[in-house]
Amino acid sequence: MAYRREITAAITVVLAFAIAQAVDRTFARRSTRLTVAMTGGGVLTAEVDTRLRLVRRLVYALIVLVGIALALSQFDGVRRTATGILASSAVLGIVVGFAARQTLANAIAGIQLAITQPIRVGDLVTFEEQTGTVEDVRLSYTYVRSDDGRRIVIPNERLSQSTIVNHTIVDPTVHVDVSIWIPPEADASRALEVLREDPEVSVSIAEVERDGIRLVLVKTAETSAERLEVAAGLRASALERLRAEGLSSGAGS
Repeated sequence: MAYRREITAAITVVLAFAIAQAVDRTFARRSTRLTVAMTGGGVLTAEVDTRLRLVRRLVYALIVLVGIALALSQFDGVRRTATGILASSAVLGIVVGFAARQTLANAIAGIQLAITQPIRVGDLVTFEEQTGTVEDVRLSYTYVRSDDGRRIVIPNERLSQSTIVNHTIVDPTVHVDVSIWIPPEADASRALEVLREDPEVSVSIAEVERDGIRLVLVKTAETSAERLEVAAGLRASALERLRAEGLSSGAGS
C-alpha cells in the first residue's frame, strides 16, 4: 500500500497527542480530587501546585516525544541514521550540545526551580526591576503578571542564575505603601494624627520639599492578589480624611 509508512507515522503522532491530552486531563482531575480530600475543599499550597504543574508537563512532553520517536522509526532511513548516531556517544553529545543546549538548559532549570522552589505559583517577585505575581512555572519559561496586566516571560535558565526578590516566600502577607502629598504650609503633625486614627495603618513623613510634604502610609494585605485593591482603598481613604480637615491639595501617588 502506497504511503503506508507515512500514514502509520501520522496516526502514531496523532495518537501520542491524544494520549498525552487524556493523561493530562486525568492527572488534573485526580489532583483536584486529592486537593478536596486533603484540604476539605480548599486549594493546594503554592509548593504543591508548582510541583504538580511541572510533573504534568513532563509526562505530557515524554508521551509526545515517545510518539514522535515511534513515528520516525517507521522509516528505514531515519532508523538507520538514529542507530548510527546512538552508536557514537561523542556525536550524540555534540548534536545535543549545539542543537539543544538552550532548550535543555531551560528545561533543567525549570525542574530545578520546581524542586528547590525559590519562586512558586502565586508569589509576588521582583526580577531585574520587574515586579509581578508568578502565574506559571513551565519547563522552559516562567510567566509573571505585572501590576499593569503585562505578562513577563522569563527563560528559566536566567531565573536560576540571577537574584530574585520573593516578597511572599515566607509570609503570604504583603506590606502595601502609598504616598500622599500635602501642601508645604499644611500642619504635618495634624495630618499624621488624622491618618493614624486607623490602627491598621502606619504613617510617617518621608520627605519635605519646597513644593510639599510627602507622607507614606503602610498597610498589610493578606495576599499579593489583594495589594492593588488595598493600595487603592488606602489612598482614597487617606485623601478623603485629609480633605475633610483641609490638609490636602488632592495629590497622591
